[in-house]
Amino acid sequence: QVQLEESGGGLVQAGGSLSLSCAASSVAFRTYGMAWFRQAPGKERDFVASISRFGLTYYIDPVKGRFTISRDNAKSTVYLQMNSLKPEDTAVYYCAATLGNSRSIQYDEWDYWGQGTQVTVSS
Repeated sequence: QVQLEESGGGLVQAGGSLSLSCAASSVAFRTYGMAWFRQAPGKERDFVASISRFGLTYYIDPVKGRFTISRDNAKSTVYLQMNSLKPEDTAVYYCAATLGNSRSIQYDEWDYWGQGTQVTVSS
């Protein structure tokens, strides 16, 4: 069982930056693939980026070159650095964990979820 808690969301102007963090409760954190999803109002929860237990990263095209996912196994924490933010990045951002395929973009293939943190980008 893993409990996840996100932090770092907020309001930022277009072109600005935010850094999200997700702290995990499990001592086996290093064995989990980790990901960030986002859900805009009225839309489905979409995959954003993931990082495998080996540190391999995967991004959706709209965030490549702007977002960076990373992990610190000693702190049981995964991060999402978001630069050059756009209004269309506005959403609730969720942290997720899996012992399965960390390249899966299907939200129902991820086992554990945080409560989410709001990111709002103003134009």
